[in-house]
Amino acid sequence: MARRPLSLQARSLLAAGVILTAFLGLAGVALDRAINETLLSNLHDRLQSYAEAYIAKSDVSRARRWIPPEVDPEPFISPDSGFYAGMVGPVEVDGARFDSWRSPSALLGAWPFDGVLKPGARQFDSVDGPDGSRVYMYSMGLSWPVAGREPVLTTIHVAEDARHLEGQRSVFRRSLVFTFGGLVVGLLLLLLGLVRWILQPTRRIATELGRVERGEQELLSTDYPLELKRLSRSINDFIESERNSLKRYRNTLSDLAHSLKTPLAVVRSQLESGADGKEFRWTVLEQVGRMDSIVAYQLSRAATSGHSTFAAPILIEPHAEEIVSGLEKVYSAKNVLCEFDVDPRAQFYGEVGDLLELLGNLLENAFKWAGHRVLLTARVIPGAQGARRNGLIFMVEDDGPGIPEDKVEHLLQRGVRGDERVQGHGIGLAIVQDLLKAYRGNLTVSRSENLGGAAFTVRFAAG
Repeated sequence: MARRPLSLQARSLLAAGVILTAFLGLAGVALDRAINETLLSNLHDRLQSYAEAYIAKSDVSRARRWIPPEVDPEPFISPDSGFYAGMVGPVEVDGARFDSWRSPSALLGAWPFDGVLKPGARQFDSVDGPDGSRVYMYSMGLSWPVAGREPVLTTIHVAEDARHLEGQRSVFRRSLVFTFGGLVVGLLLLLLGLVRWILQPTRRIATELGRVERGEQELLSTDYPLELKRLSRSINDFIESERNSLKRYRNTLSDLAHSLKTPLAVVRSQLESGADGKEFRWTVLEQVGRMDSIVAYQLSRAATSGHSTFAAPILIEPHAEEIVSGLEKVYSAKNVLCEFDVDPRAQFYGEVGDLLELLGNLLENAFKWAGHRVLLTARVIPGAQGARRNGLIFMVEDDGPGIPEDKVEHLLQRGVRGDERVQGHGIGLAIVQDLLKAYRGNLTVSRSENLGGAAFTVRFAAG
């Protein structure tokens, strides 16, 4: 079973969720490291201040021994306070002499207060306590001056239980998780609302397309944001093109059926009247020829595909050369010279068959009435800024008798020929008219300034 593709909204939320989670995760890691360093720095400063407090309240006896303060700082009195201190060196307490000293809080257990540092040296690190727990210890090497004698060298150690730091860090991390978690949820909800608001026009397009499919609406509305207005216009053009094509096919079938009724009725009446063979034969041939003309016209009309919004551009010159090559063979007896003045950029947006039909009918008409010369001109009409395509204008001229201005409208009607003695069905220019209507182009007929005969000008506007 194929997996259902994610909607644009789901894709946006998923992408935003991943980005937010990654960003806030990295920010959380950075903040955690920063706060950990801050807590460690504060702990270092705190232990250093306790060590300096001990030093400030201490003294050295005449016997060159360190005398601890009579009263220890408050945190170092209780055994479960988490603060511990010790001294390595000659110590004197109440007249008794020792090689080391411990604060009241560090009397129980084997504390790592036996390290010796050179005078002025300082050290801060985490070490193992007596019960396996971790403690952070600050150590300082001291040199106590004694008048007229060698100074007394000692090392003081001040420690704090790591659980204090871990507790502060845990509180911060919980706060960080709740804060960032709430921030992610809040931002995703905000993004959800924003995405829904941004995608609302696309949902509206989908809704309107459904209404168009059900026949409840003719076309899409045009009051969309700038980015979607061109899309809605293109969809409307496509809908209109499809409707026009369907209408044209229906009309063509209807016209074909109606047009064939009369010839078929004539043949049937001849069969029923019992006409002799020769008369019947000529009647059938006449009506078959008429039906052939009707079918040829209707098929040509049905082949017009009309304006296509997404049609690929087709170059004019190669197809014009193909048509002229065939016409020169058909009208070889007239020795017609066909000249081209075609812009290489000239392009037709539509079906190849429609372009061949347009050029073919106009060029054949020119060859039919020309004396010896035909001229095909094609130019590009630049479109305005933002237009999907350029326009096109091409002109077919000949040096024939031309068309009087008062007969142009009559000549463009279906079935009308300029001269009944010239072979044809009189539908070529009508097909051109139908094609131009489908492609939203226009045809003008005038006197050729270059050759003196007729000039047929076709124009497609830029869009």
